[in-house]
Amino acid sequence: MRLTVLGCAGSFPGPESACSAYLVEAEGFRLLVDFGSGSLTALQRYAGLNAVDAILLTHLHCDHMLDAVTYVVVRRYAPDGPYPALPVYAPAGAPDRIASAYSQDEGPVDDVYTFYGLQPGSFPIGPFAVTVDRVNHPVETYGVRLEHGDRTLVYSSDTAPCESLLRLAHGADMFLCEASYLDGVDNPPDLHLTGREAGEIATKAEVGRLLLTHLVPAWGSEADTFEAAVGAFAGPVEIVRPGARYDV
Repeated sequence: MRLTVLGCAGSFPGPESACSAYLVEAEGFRLLVDFGSGSLTALQRYAGLNAVDAILLTHLHCDHMLDAVTYVVVRRYAPDGPYPALPVYAPAGAPDRIASAYSQDEGPVDDVYTFYGLQPGSFPIGPFAVTVDRVNHPVETYGVRLEHGDRTLVYSSDTAPCESLLRLAHGADMFLCEASYLDGVDNPPDLHLTGREAGEIATKAEVGRLLLTHLVPAWGSEADTFEAAVGAFAGPVEIVRPGARYDV
């Protein structure tokens, strides 16, 4: 598997990055996990406008799905289009949310996307064995485990600490984990992780490598987040950047 970071800013686009969007490839198949605000630009820069075979949206907050709305234009109105409907795996409500955000007057987007509702469990997407489970966030949100061959990539999505994330991450070769909040601050409960909490989960789950994402530059500190994660996890730790590629 190869992971390409298209966007990694938390909650809203930062000065150097779009919001969450991650392209995962294997056997020529390209799965886009989340499609947050501004990431359509990054898709064109780092992969290609049509470099998507399926989309998985972990939840319906704008910083994880809004450019799936903009992408309707690409799929429906390209000079060589319209293109075949693209599979989209997403929480309940995604068809109405995307169609309403695109236009109040033009109806559904079933010509652009074929929707599959997410529920906790395992299923295939292309060559990937996918497992999703609900995590600790105010809206219906799924952490994601992707397996291909003998390699495993786990993505936390947005979550506070929870047992389901620990189960998903167990033994993963690579753990892409949010770290939105700073330690030592009175953070809102049941919303996001700190660097220390991400490191603690990585340690308990015995993952091979921890990649930190979804930091919020406007009110965070990369240095403090990184230091907190390193203090809680003895393995390799890295803060991801747009355009970064990792072989899992």
